[in-house]
Amino acid sequence: MTTITKTIDPITLQVIGGALHAIAEQMGNVLYRMSYSSIIRESQDLGAGLFDLDYNTLCESDSTPMHIGSIPGYLRGIEKSIPKGDWREGDVVIHNHPYFGASHSPDIGIVMPIFYHGELVGFSANTAHHLDIGAATPGLIIDVPDVFAEGMLLNGLKLVEAGKRNDTLWRYISGNTRVPGLVMRDLEAQIASAELGVKRYCELMDSYGRDTVEQAAKQLMDYSETMLRREIAKIPDGDYFAEGFMDDDGRTRGVRLPIKVTVRVRGDGVEVDLTGSSPQVPTAFNVPFEGSTKVACYFAFRALLLDTYTHQEYIPQNEGSFRPVTVTAPLGSIFNPIAPAACEARFNQIQRVVDLIIKALAPVLPDKCTAGNAACLSFASYSGLRDSGDYWVLIEVNEAAMGARPQSDGPDTIEELMRNTRNNPLEDLGMHLPMICDRYEIRDDVFPGAGEYRGGMGVVKSQRFLTPGFMTHESDRNEDVPWGIFGGHEGATAIVRIENSVSGAPARDVDAKFSGMRAELGDVVTYLSPCGGGYGHPLNRDPAKVLDDLLDGYITLDHAQQVYGVVFEPVKNGYGWGLDAGATDALRARMRAA
Repeated sequence: MTTITKTIDPITLQVIGGALHAIAEQMGNVLYRMSYSSIIRESQDLGAGLFDLDYNTLCESDSTPMHIGSIPGYLRGIEKSIPKGDWREGDVVIHNHPYFGASHSPDIGIVMPIFYHGELVGFSANTAHHLDIGAATPGLIIDVPDVFAEGMLLNGLKLVEAGKRNDTLWRYISGNTRVPGLVMRDLEAQIASAELGVKRYCELMDSYGRDTVEQAAKQLMDYSETMLRREIAKIPDGDYFAEGFMDDDGRTRGVRLPIKVTVRVRGDGVEVDLTGSSPQVPTAFNVPFEGSTKVACYFAFRALLLDTYTHQEYIPQNEGSFRPVTVTAPLGSIFNPIAPAACEARFNQIQRVVDLIIKALAPVLPDKCTAGNAACLSFASYSGLRDSGDYWVLIEVNEAAMGARPQSDGPDTIEELMRNTRNNPLEDLGMHLPMICDRYEIRDDVFPGAGEYRGGMGVVKSQRFLTPGFMTHESDRNEDVPWGIFGGHEGATAIVRIENSVSGAPARDVDAKFSGMRAELGDVVTYLSPCGGGYGHPLNRDPAKVLDDLLDGYITLDHAQQVYGVVFEPVKNGYGWGLDAGATDALRARMRAA
């Protein structure tokens, strides 16, 4: 093959870039539309894309950032078992080992090699969160001693070899999950997605030629790198610091885990240093370095500096946006654990890393940062046994809220930061599982983080067991409140509450993390997510927005007056409230003077 070094013209470059993105989107669509479990079918907890021979990301689906950013780590981990020379056309490889690049063990990767005219030219791959991989507790795990208790560890194994299905491995996987009917069908959906990627990439090469497509891919990656470096170079050189803490490790209650982030900006490159963060813990509350820690840091800078809606230029989503960012985490720390430490319950920690990167850079990026986000994840696993003896399992991701932004309020009840998953429709729950949702609405027991722009409001969700079962809850931020910024007030922490609708036993608040808890008939588990912090001083908030919040029930008359300095009076000959402009101006003047 003759390698082209000639620069591809801008029009062809953009057409090929659009085609690559369309392929990744099609792969993601096939995966979630063909899947059976709700965590993939409804929540779209997945990622898909194409990769070159050096495992660079060429394109990615608009899915969960955690998934797609981690696949190069999967490929490098697989190479330790399958060198490039051992790939055969028609191979399908399965991989989920967190110490060989995977994001965490339930995120199973499926990889297919792409051969074009007999030569290996790249890889088509995807990952998806599987409902159960035979771990110590159904669905999710927290309090386990090591990575072997996380369930099946599949380290670069060929499900299909040169087109011939490995029935022994298929039977092994089917026999070691509590819900084989869902897991095996989800794997088939992943294979269909990867097959589509292989087909479409070869068709793209048929249309433009291999040399042109590969040269275009290199230019597109270089372009994305250049765009990110341009934005980093605008930040003054320096070391920027922020810190917070996690509630506990899910076992040792009352012992907080420090999270420390130093962002070092030098020229057009940046380093995220997590030195000083907690040592690794004896539960699954650790973070795989390659597949999760690094990916979180990549995401933070792409979200801050390359947001699609803040740039007129088209910026492809590819490997180029990873190159300017380096990540440091001491071996043996919570963000770089030593095998065989368990590391399945890793998402809350990386959410907080992203939030703290934003906080660290807020003084020099005031027009791009947010106030404190919820920056956590309520990951709930509900399960039980049917009369037939078969398991039912539901994994649910609950929404939270963003912090306020430089020009607008924080969005309410949203999957913020690295999540980008969708909610499970309540009808789907009621049709398939012995549970029912009693309450699902915006949180109303606290006020949003006050500011010129207020923080987002969290969600309240109450799920009731219609039969005895089990529950595991992976969450955090019951203790560390989301921060306000530039005079804004802090938000609100999370609450997890349990009561029983049958016995009438009083409600009790519990820890954010608990593992394999027995649930009785009528148990109601309520999650109240954190609320975001405020941006700017509350006395600068437009009184009309304060009125909107009052009418929406987010705040009270007293709160409007005491915090925002806004006075309302009853509307004459009508219902509701109207602004008392004179009293508001006078009150705000007194409050500013004080």
